[in-house]
Amino acid sequence: MSNSDADAVARSIERPSAFAILFDRHYPAIWRYLCRRAGPTAADDLAGETFLRAFAGRARYDGGQLDARPWLYGIATNLLREDARREGRQLRAYARAAEPSGGAGETEDAERRVDAQALAPRVVAALAELSPADRDALLLLALTDLDYDGIAIATGVPVGTVRSRLHRVRRRLRLELGYEFVSEGSAR
Repeated sequence: MSNSDADAVARSIERPSAFAILFDRHYPAIWRYLCRRAGPTAADDLAGETFLRAFAGRARYDGGQLDARPWLYGIATNLLREDARREGRQLRAYARAAEPSGGAGETEDAERRVDAQALAPRVVAALAELSPADRDALLLLALTDLDYDGIAIATGVPVGTVRSRLHRVRRRLRLELGYEFVSEGSAR
């Protein structure tokens, strides 16, 4: 018997308790993604709702996808879209809370935090100006371990569309922020 996510979903049709395997495997990653986009309190509710919707829709799962993470990230992203107002508040919170980077000396670390804090409102404003589809593609790349193929599955578009969205977003952010730090070659 295979241990793939697709097999767990298929088994859960006859034996609903088999769906717990997906929850155990993927809840932490889905929760972290939602937490980074909507905050820890909202992430609890949204992650739970993600798995409830996945369970309810398991009969429509594409059994050709052995890994359910892209499907689950897609459900989570759709829930975030439904709650756009809360996402807007979180984006503004990002502007107030630039995370320090690790590994540098104290002076360099402080300089990075100050630079990040000064840049954060501009980044948040630039993110807010993106279309929801472009913002979702960018945040799925930045906040999850999905590659372009996984983002394509999560967003329900061809991988070429994901590539063009991310290219367009990188170019736009470079122009709006006046920085050349967004690398075109950083695809996974």
